[in-house]
Amino acid sequence: MTDLSNSSLIFYDGVCGFCNHSVNWILQRDKSGRFLLAPLQGSTARQLLAPELRQTLSSVVLRHNGHLYTHSAAVCRILFLLGGFWWVCGALLWIIPSPLRDFGYRCVAKVRYRLFGKMDACRMPAPHERARFLD
Repeated sequence: MTDLSNSSLIFYDGVCGFCNHSVNWILQRDKSGRFLLAPLQGSTARQLLAPELRQTLSSVVLRHNGHLYTHSAAVCRILFLLGGFWWVCGALLWIIPSPLRDFGYRCVAKVRYRLFGKMDACRMPAPHERARFLD
């Protein structure tokens, strides 16, 4: 298995169309290759996340420096780590109290399949992306 000690690992719902769009968005902006990505349905998630956490997650969790971030906190932390303009966006989002942020997150999570569809299988990485994806 890849050494994950210095990596930021994003777990995402591999069959969610919105989550897959988000993964593509992150890959386009993460020029330094800071993030590794793994579907919640994969073996990496089974190894690193407790079963109850995998089952109750709406769509995204970030593992960074030994900490787990879920819901809107994961989104904010991802934006922080992207840096620059995205850091500012994350900071502005972070100002919103977490109950309100998480409410908005849950609202989007609830309708994401209806709005963006559900895939039959997890996204397959392109050959140049394979090193960034874990199963």
